[in-house]
Amino acid sequence: MMTPSKPATRRGGWLAAAVLGLAGLATTAPAAPPGEIPFGVYDPPGDFQTDADVQIEHLFLPWEDVFLPSLLDADRYALERNRAILLTIEPWTWNRSERNMPQILHARLRSGDYDHYMRDICEVLDKMDSPITVRFAQEMDDYSSQFIWAGWEPENYIFAYRRMIDICREEAPRINVMWSPLGYANMADYYPGDEYVDLIGLSVFGFQQWEEDVLGRSLTFEDILGPRYDRAAQFGKPIVVPELGYSGNADYVEQWENTIRQRNPRFPDLVGVVYFNQREVYPWPDNHGLPDWRIQDRVLSN
Repeated sequence: MMTPSKPATRRGGWLAAAVLGLAGLATTAPAAPPGEIPFGVYDPPGDFQTDADVQIEHLFLPWEDVFLPSLLDADRYALERNRAILLTIEPWTWNRSERNMPQILHARLRSGDYDHYMRDICEVLDKMDSPITVRFAQEMDDYSSQFIWAGWEPENYIFAYRRMIDICREEAPRINVMWSPLGYANMADYYPGDEYVDLIGLSVFGFQQWEEDVLGRSLTFEDILGPRYDRAAQFGKPIVVPELGYSGNADYVEQWENTIRQRNPRFPDLVGVVYFNQREVYPWPDNHGLPDWRIQDRVLSN
């Protein structure tokens, strides 16, 4: 089943609600979707800050811009809510005008010039009390050129990934590690080896308008996750959806909402789903604008 090359950088907040100090900003507390599968959020608006059914707090970190003490704030936020932390570390800056070219990133990762970025971050992770999973340089199998670490020759990516994970484990030996391709047909080429993977992450986004206009029908969570899951299952690791969003009419959103956390014999190794409660930054393919995954805005009129 064809799905779009997901626009890459959708990070609109600073780490997470913990860092932004959003207590008191959300006027209503939405409930997590129904089901048994553990649920998490990337939640810059703070919509889920009081939801006791959220077990995972997802943070995004550009390693060139980070204010390291903010990680300790995020740790306190997660501990107060009994949440584990999923930390996506992106090897670039969020300032687009100052980003490296892919070849520069590759050369400096290989030379060790960038080791200090990972070491500094992971030294702080070792001081944190929350359970932490590190997700480094995600969606490397995407060739849309939106991530400067994606679409490399597999051996170059694997070298850089292993080097950074080795450094992080030296500084923070308690972490878990998530290898997180998009799940395309070439994903296995980038597999770094069992010893470098505790969990596999697969992003899933459903955008009804694009699906109907381009594919001729609406897709379900199972439609999109299915082929990606099948490719990941060969490695025998627990599988998580670390970025999840859906937008469409009320029936479409309700169908997704009532599916994503339900146990499904099709996905026996699915152990978590993490909602991306933010708007897109990059336009969706085929002139379909900027989908809005935020829970308050994702239902569109028919």
